Amino acid sequence: MKKRDFLFMRDVLVYTFSAFGGPQAHIGILLREFVEKRHYVTEDELMELNALAQILPGPSSTQTLIGIAWKVGGLRMAIITLLIWVLPSATIMGMAAISYKMFANRTLVTQVLRFVQPIAVGIVGYATYTFAHRFLKTRVSTMLAIGSLLVTLILQNPYAFPILILLGGIISSALETQPQENELRVKLFANVNPNKVAYFLGILLAFAALGAVVNRTSPFSLPIRLFENFYRNGILVHGGGQVLVPLMYTEFVEVKHYLTSSGFLSGYALQQALPGPTFSFTSFLGGMALGNNGYGVWGQVLGSVIAVIGINLPGFILILFIVPFWDDLKKITRIKNSLSGINAVAVGFMATAFILLARPFYDNWLAYVIMAGTFALLYFTKIKTPVVILIGVVLGLIF
Repeated sequence: MKKRDFLFMRDVLVYTFSAFGGPQAHIGILLREFVEKRHYVTEDELMELNALAQILPGPSSTQTLIGIAWKVGGLRMAIITLLIWVLPSATIMGMAAISYKMFANRTLVTQVLRFVQPIAVGIVGYATYTFAHRFLKTRVSTMLAIGSLLVTLILQNPYAFPILILLGGIISSALETQPQENELRVKLFANVNPNKVAYFLGILLAFAALGAVVNRTSPFSLPIRLFENFYRNGILVHGGGQVLVPLMYTEFVEVKHYLTSSGFLSGYALQQALPGPTFSFTSFLGGMALGNNGYGVWGQVLGSVIAVIGINLPGFILILFIVPFWDDLKKITRIKNSLSGINAVAVGFMATAFILLARPFYDNWLAYVIMAGTFALLYFTKIKTPVVILIGVVLGLIF
């Protein structure tokens, strides 16, 4: 391994422990540290990788970083980078899931969570507003967002998400794309290796089939279904972790009851205080899901591992699959235009999650004041999310 490879891994490690604030902040750090300081890639290459990550489903920050690693050292470096980036925060979130029941009922923890949980809802509210302001630019996108909000509120079914995402992409692509794009699309996809596509979709179909076939009383049933759940969401999520959270809440809390709303918010608040990818929150969800279903401590460890692999694998496969012919792909307007509809639908999902997350506090006026205060802090000041979470912890300790 070359000296430059070790230097790159060191920089990835430093980045992992300093990357607060989500994808918007992450791209700024990458520009400063990986482009201007180290010259691992050019600014144009970084922006193109970031654009590709926005188009593809999956964790955008993770995919951008993996794309840089692939350019620096190929597949081996991409795998090492993924592990360095994901493991620290995923390990902490997995440990939080294991210890949650031990501490959840203690008075001090309850006091702290009294402030932290509504702050987490306020963060979701601010993220919803930010996405709406950024992506709802036309009447079509606004209608798509409202439609996805109403449908998910009424149905609260995990199968509504892929259908709505598909419809959003089709509608925006059909309305915004010119006919002359057809020839280029055919030329590009003539170069796609069908075997790789089969591997990508085959993993999802295989585990979906196993989950349906294995008896629900079998100890293997829930872990298999969990992997399918996370892998499927890894395929569907556009917009990064802020969109993932609403999807996870509706499916895991409202529909499947793998964990409580209180537990979900506690884990989300902790994740927001940590550096690294938002997708590491799934480590907490996987651990809680198996822990609440009688699998014990080692079952929770298994749940965390399943979640982290399942949610990250689709994005990892896609970024390495697409990067080699991205120069052709980025020319296709139809693909870019579908993103606006997908993001509009995602805004509706986020609004649904905010409503569902706020609902348990219906008779607690203080909680709504805290949510509004959180939104105001994030909107009117430059205070970062981890600091807001810390303020909530301090208030819980004082009051």
